[in-house]
Amino acid sequence: MNIVGLTGGIGSGKSAVADIFLSLGIAVIDTDRIAHELTAVNGIANAPIGEAFGAEMLESGGGMARSKMRALVFNDPKARQKLEAILHPLIRDSVNEAITALPPSAYAILAIPLLFERMTFRSIIWRTLTVDCAIETQLNRVMSRSKLSADEVNLILKAQAPRQIRLQLADDVVHNEAGFDQLRVQVEALHCRYLIATPKMQM
Repeated sequence: MNIVGLTGGIGSGKSAVADIFLSLGIAVIDTDRIAHELTAVNGIANAPIGEAFGAEMLESGGGMARSKMRALVFNDPKARQKLEAILHPLIRDSVNEAITALPPSAYAILAIPLLFERMTFRSIIWRTLTVDCAIETQLNRVMSRSKLSADEVNLILKAQAPRQIRLQLADDVVHNEAGFDQLRVQVEALHCRYLIATPKMQM
């Protein structure tokens, strides 16, 4: 299975791109969704998170207290490393299981926000695709859809690879400034290229 690593900064439009690939019949494995499941109520990451950070980092229902954890890890690099040490092995195992379960196809999408920052899955990725837009656009999108302040969003942006680094490292780029229709045109063109580039894969 050829795996396309989909990445981009917060607010760039990774989810929109992933949804377009899904509409084209391409399987998408989303590490953000996996992480959310791991830390939701009854998630298997909650027990080690409680042990490492204390019960105050868990909601009364048992899931991780996301707002508290976000405030902690984006201000404390050691806390972020501790959380990643818990989550990343679990995410990696879930991704490997999901890839094994994929039906035969020319390729699949693996959505990883920190693809270039962590390089965890680089050995299994065929091509890298980044979704790009201006930093101001990212800031405005995230603030409009969440309750985060500009300072909070900027902390998240600083924890991610700089825009120019993503552009330099990516094999392919889609630009997400001109609206959904133009985004879809770009993704459909990439889809055709990926199909042509993988003639020997099992279908």
